[in-house]
Amino acid sequence: MEQVEIRMAEPKDCAKILDIYRYYVENTAVSFEYEVPTETEFCFRIETTLKKYPYLVAVSDGTIRGYAYAGPFIRRAAYDWSAETTIYLEPGRKRQGIGRKLYGELEMRLQEKGILNLYACIGSPEKEDAYLTNDSEKFHARMGFRKVGTFYRCGYKFGRWYHMIWMEKIIGEHRLNQGRPFQPFPS
Repeated sequence: MEQVEIRMAEPKDCAKILDIYRYYVENTAVSFEYEVPTETEFCFRIETTLKKYPYLVAVSDGTIRGYAYAGPFIRRAAYDWSAETTIYLEPGRKRQGIGRKLYGELEMRLQEKGILNLYACIGSPEKEDAYLTNDSEKFHARMGFRKVGTFYRCGYKFGRWYHMIWMEKIIGEHRLNQGRPFQPFPS
């Protein structure tokens, strides 16, 4: 198995991260975006995320093989202990341990900063097709997430309707008088 380093994303990584994402926008219903963002827009997204949350890349042989990041679950103070997670791997890199390593590191960093609940919003086919499988749901289940909700036929891409599911993982202890969660990343 190849050596994989997990590190924080840097501005120089933007083009390669966007190349990975481009595949999912153009060829799958994993992303419900229709158009690939410009590099400027995508870099802005990364920079904005890094102001408060981790944005990690998996690197092997000097090349980014995947990335994972967190963001706000819902932008209200009462939800500050929760985060939404996202992961994308370079095409052909599934089932090589990269996703598990990325998500493990992401979870650890979020837990260290006081995040208690993780959420993943996942496209889900009524029946698997050329654009969307149940692989993401299965991956998240293996990572300890459980399905907590389904929105039916809410995403339309490639002339087909797709469901969206929410999965949740509790990673911390919920207490009365809970202290404030983390300060901005990186630290």
